[in-house]
Amino acid sequence: MGELLALTSALCFGTTHFLSGLVSRRHHGVTVAACAQAGGTAVSLVPVLLTHAAPAPPSALAWGALSGVGTGVGVACLYRAMNTGPMSVVVPVSDITAVGVPVAAGIAFLGDRPSPSALTGIALALPALWLISRGGTGHAPTAQTPTGRTPTAQMPTAQRPTAQPPTGRRAAAPLVTALIAGLGLAVHFFALARVPADAGWWPVVVSRVLSVAVILALLPAVGASVRLPWRAAVTAAAAGALGTLATVLYLLATRQELLSVAVVLSALYPAVPVLLALTVLRERITRPQVAGVLGAGAALALIALG
Repeated sequence: MGELLALTSALCFGTTHFLSGLVSRRHHGVTVAACAQAGGTAVSLVPVLLTHAAPAPPSALAWGALSGVGTGVGVACLYRAMNTGPMSVVVPVSDITAVGVPVAAGIAFLGDRPSPSALTGIALALPALWLISRGGTGHAPTAQTPTGRTPTAQMPTAQRPTAQPPTGRRAAAPLVTALIAGLGLAVHFFALARVPADAGWWPVVVSRVLSVAVILALLPAVGASVRLPWRAAVTAAAAGALGTLATVLYLLATRQELLSVAVVLSALYPAVPVLLALTVLRERITRPQVAGVLGAGAALALIALG
């Protein structure tokens, strides 16, 4: 059951990224992320209000708060890295860091002991995730397609790739930002898994609220506005609602499955926007992405056998 919850979480996370990617074609990604997180926050309040949930223990709220800070920092830094560096590098670095750190922490500190088959699946999932996330090549501007690629003609002139790539510190800065993004998302995954089973939904609400606060605080640093046209805002909010559902499903999965397994299965979500772009938008996907999707399928089979 835990594996099914984690896979459903990945499906929701992936659909969230697909919808956010559509909106981000025309609007700043961090603004879209802020609106999505706000929509997710509103949805997270529904079960709390309907069930008149009792307050959660302070320790559970603290884990929820840490999860929210990690989400906010991770999302904002990821978009910042994509705006300043090659997406074919920054996205895989962020994704692998976000998955690898919780897996290592689960095995080293939480006593996770996946079966040999599951360990093989985890080992296969990491390069598969890298291949899926790489997408195309070149610089990624603010507006992106759901598969992470934007036609150069749609980019503002100042953001179009130049013939001479940045060197030295300028070249390293996006990579460092991508690592910070990955660490932030890793904190989100790990902290959420530490929320006790009897804590109710308040930690999720706290996580969503803190993520919105962090992203809003970082908007001026990335030069993004807080406003979106209403149609874009509705789509982003719907994406955020799915994101909250994905978070809840992941939280439930960690209560029934090892963290090292649940986080890997949930983190396979990049395959979803790739497949949706192929089937819905009729976009082409690269051979590495095809190999990554096949590798992810094999990883799922191995983990299920374990």
